[in-house]
Amino acid sequence: MNRRLVFIYAFLSLALLACACASMAIGPYPVTWMEILSAVTGGTDTAASAVVLDIRLPRTLLAILAGATLGLAGAALQGYLRNPLAEPAVLGVNGGAVLGAVLALYTGLSSTHLLALPLGGLAGALLSTLVIYLLAGSLSSVTILILAGVAVNTLLFALTSLVLNLAPNPFSVLEIVFWQMGSLADRSMTHVLLAAPFVLAGWLLLLWDARALNALTLGEETAASLGISIPAVSKRLLFGTALSVGAIVSVCGSIGFVGLVVPHMLRPFAGHEPGRLLPLSLLGGAVLVLAADIAVRLFPLGAELKLGVLTSLLGAPFFLYLLFKLRRSTL
Repeated sequence: MNRRLVFIYAFLSLALLACACASMAIGPYPVTWMEILSAVTGGTDTAASAVVLDIRLPRTLLAILAGATLGLAGAALQGYLRNPLAEPAVLGVNGGAVLGAVLALYTGLSSTHLLALPLGGLAGALLSTLVIYLLAGSLSSVTILILAGVAVNTLLFALTSLVLNLAPNPFSVLEIVFWQMGSLADRSMTHVLLAAPFVLAGWLLLLWDARALNALTLGEETAASLGISIPAVSKRLLFGTALSVGAIVSVCGSIGFVGLVVPHMLRPFAGHEPGRLLPLSLLGGAVLVLAADIAVRLFPLGAELKLGVLTSLLGAPFFLYLLFKLRRSTL
């Protein structure tokens, strides 16, 4: 490991620690560092301890899980698809999770069962991924997989729009739209514990193929000659993305552009090796989402800005920059 890579690992780790500490302290209710330490170590039962343990800690943990998942999945998909504009939404994972959660809101299950919303989102993500895999086939090429993802994503968007169109009252539509914007507010440890097992399982599947992603930079035929099973890699990446991103979207809503921006920012530090980029993007995504979540609490607005809105505002200009960069490189 070269010195430059060691430095960026150290920098991202320190930035993650600093953002996590700031996330625990910043909010409408002022909390001191001593109160945070007392609450975390099981100290006195005070209002500050309740704020830290019941509100700030779950929000901080979810921000870390969400950012790390989106950054890692984006880096893995860009490496596998060899497409610099790839992110989890390309394969319909986000769309499936959104449709599942929207159906839970539409049917009223979310108001009668606490876990109906996240479980509906997770089920939607897994089902949409299964449909894409069946459409593409076990021996499909990268191009066929992308086409299957685009087709399913378009259908999921249409079905979500249909549900919004048929919503029984405007309050249901408003609730669905607000959820789609993405937020970490009002989440509890129940949401963390529900998402964490699926997220960690997805991370394991995505990190498993670091060596295979490096080989795929030489092309599918060359990678296959090196003993890489392309169908097995495709299956692990597809379902690893579905498990981790589906779990995150199901509890947080849509948080866009993180999977696109983070790998591009960190790719030069990884020597343009997709496998080496995976852990860097995991750390970088966690830092970005934590910092963005802190920022939404500091905006002087009457209502808290939605996290997904802020990440989209940051990511859209970066996306345009990538398009112009790619355009110049092809001229």
